[in-house]
Amino acid sequence: MKVWLDGGIVEEELARIPVTDHGFLYGDGIFEGMRVYHRKLFRLEDHLTRLATAARALKLEIPGGIGGARKAALETARAFDRDEAYLRLIVSRGEGSLGVDPTTCPRARLVCIADEVRIYPEEKMRAGISLITSSWRRPPADVLDPRVKSLNYLNNAMAKLEARQCGADEALMLNAAGHIAEASVANLFAVREGTLLTPPATDGALEGITRRSLLELAAEEGLPAEQRSIGRFDLFAASEVFLTGSGARIVPVGSLDGREIGGAARPVMEQLSDAFERLTKEAGTPLGG
Repeated sequence: MKVWLDGGIVEEELARIPVTDHGFLYGDGIFEGMRVYHRKLFRLEDHLTRLATAARALKLEIPGGIGGARKAALETARAFDRDEAYLRLIVSRGEGSLGVDPTTCPRARLVCIADEVRIYPEEKMRAGISLITSSWRRPPADVLDPRVKSLNYLNNAMAKLEARQCGADEALMLNAAGHIAEASVANLFAVREGTLLTPPATDGALEGITRRSLLELAAEEGLPAEQRSIGRFDLFAASEVFLTGSGARIVPVGSLDGREIGGAARPVMEQLSDAFERLTKEAGTPLGG
């Protein structure tokens, strides 16, 4: 692991923040999860644009601006020096008083962490992971807009905990209307009657970078795709179900609530996976060195 903290790379054991940081105290901050593929930081500028938009929405000033965030990401990835890696770029509100008032924090804090990629074992990737429908619902946008990738992930963490306690790999999260939002830490896709479906942001889905990439690739590959509201029934009727994310990449789903879904053949997912692999070699910022 390599860590950038407050302006430079520090040793892992020295990478500590004060307990009065409002990111720690109140989840007041934002982050981006990014991947290094083939020694390239995948779609870095798209991640930085999303980070900047979230910061604007929260009236949070990124230390050094987008240029500072770009420098931190690239230098951390270079210091980690791996062909494949996962990066977590974090902007917290910074140190302040014990009250929730963000105006007591004079300076935001920028952190970047690079670590190894952790993926599901090969047998899970062949059979597909298991989902349960979580009892935890995705908050609506007027409570906590899912398009802001904030440090407040308690809702997601509780859904993931519920899944693990039920012996499942992941949790399916619904919104208040009963429509699918996403999994606890990944976007969801389903193929039904030849059309690739994914929930829209208005239903609680994060506008994921990998998700966007697959929608663009589907158009290039001539695969019909729609962003529309879907429910659990659509997954039981689907010929393929899979998850996507910067950490997860593309992961097949084999069951929901103890019932098999999706089938063993996954031609659409495989076609998109091949196209995505090609894209990772092209759509990245070289680390150099």
